[in-house]
Amino acid sequence: MKKQVFNPYLPSTEYVPDVEPRIFNDRLYIFGSHDRFGGDDYCMNDYVGWSAPLNDLSNWRCSGIIFRKDQQPYTGNLYAPDCVQGLDGKYYLYFSPANSSVIGVAVCDEPDGKYEYLGDVHYENGEALGTRDGDYFQFDPAVLIDDTKIFLYSGSGQTSIQDQVKQKIAGLTVTELEEDMLTVKSRPKVIMNANETWKAPNFFEAASIRKINKLYYLIFSATNATGLNYCISKYPDKGFHYQGPIHSTSDIGYHKRNFLQANYPVGSSHGGIVEIKGQWYIFDQRVTNHTYFTRQGVAEPIRFSPDGSIEQAEATSCGLNNGPLIGLGEYPAYIACNLIGGKNVFGPRDPAKMPYITQDGEDRNDGPDQYVANIHNNDVIGFKYFRFDQQIKEISITTRGDGDGKLVISLDRQGKSKVGIINVGSSAQWENHVGTIKHLTGVQSIYFKFKGQGTLALRDFNFIPVVDQEVLS
Repeated sequence: MKKQVFNPYLPSTEYVPDVEPRIFNDRLYIFGSHDRFGGDDYCMNDYVGWSAPLNDLSNWRCSGIIFRKDQQPYTGNLYAPDCVQGLDGKYYLYFSPANSSVIGVAVCDEPDGKYEYLGDVHYENGEALGTRDGDYFQFDPAVLIDDTKIFLYSGSGQTSIQDQVKQKIAGLTVTELEEDMLTVKSRPKVIMNANETWKAPNFFEAASIRKINKLYYLIFSATNATGLNYCISKYPDKGFHYQGPIHSTSDIGYHKRNFLQANYPVGSSHGGIVEIKGQWYIFDQRVTNHTYFTRQGVAEPIRFSPDGSIEQAEATSCGLNNGPLIGLGEYPAYIACNLIGGKNVFGPRDPAKMPYITQDGEDRNDGPDQYVANIHNNDVIGFKYFRFDQQIKEISITTRGDGDGKLVISLDRQGKSKVGIINVGSSAQWENHVGTIKHLTGVQSIYFKFKGQGTLALRDFNFIPVVDQEVLS
């Protein structure tokens, strides 16, 4: 079987959200925050470097810590970064220190080398942008080098936290910088106003900017929890017009799916787009471990319409695989793209009743994989997509927990296209169960719905083929 790429695309015990994908020297680099498994806050770990060759997006390499929290003068965690190659050929990492209104900058000769703190984005007199009286609140930096012009996009639409910060939360601002990548050339101006409401997809946070075919695409996290949305303009610093959603891990907005029909627990969104060998991808994130603070990167292919608009991408298990997974052999359960429980959303609606993805042990970069935990009666675990070119006889699964009942296998979320049943019993250790399955052909989703008492954890499943002798008989 060929090596394939799943969602999440990094090792399952790694938690790198808020990703900006960048291509340097024929490699794809991701620059993101670094959550800690079991942590009680966002971005508790230091920045790490991950990259993959463009011709093999399954072959991810970790270059270790590229920038530590204690290398810069502010206390607290480091939020969502961006990285660009400056006009001098060096690499500049822009970041947002927690509990501040400044944008820090670190520099390195290599995209995944050891960065050194350079300073904060500042005015000509040395005052840091975001610290003057009357300055706009600076947060979540994104950077665009447009020929010889350098633009910094930063800000927040979270007016609900205005009383917690000194600077005005005005929305998304754009600031032109000098060639030194640090000094303000033109004062910030607001290009997307703050208007925090659940009734419209206004700017919330997480700006990302790209120039494509003479148009400027501005991606952002929306106030109404619809995931990543985007605007387009003919100019880098004005005239942005709202276009629509691009991606939601919960599939909100996809085929008009609403918030209460979420396919996955709802959490924060942050990411950007990149073109790899003629195919564009959107990078986003999912929540895990029954908390907002343990997020992982996911990615999906996107398609541009002739008019330049982007169709919303569906959340899948195959992401960067550039097509369905092979419907044969064993797959880990943590690649589930749909977790549907009695309560379909995260947050105040009692998430203890939701299935969630987690791992055993402490925070680490290796060790046993994640699994799906806390599966109750009528919960549904979904995987998209598989291509079945070989006849499958059985599916085996590995479970543990005090659950007793059956897993109903179907090709749709509602369970109308039932193709098999696997009986499961209570076990404190991981235990294998096998069930027969109807003939599967073509590209299909696979859903497991638990019917029974207690709770289950699902570690993996295995498509078992019909052997040649069985076919001949």
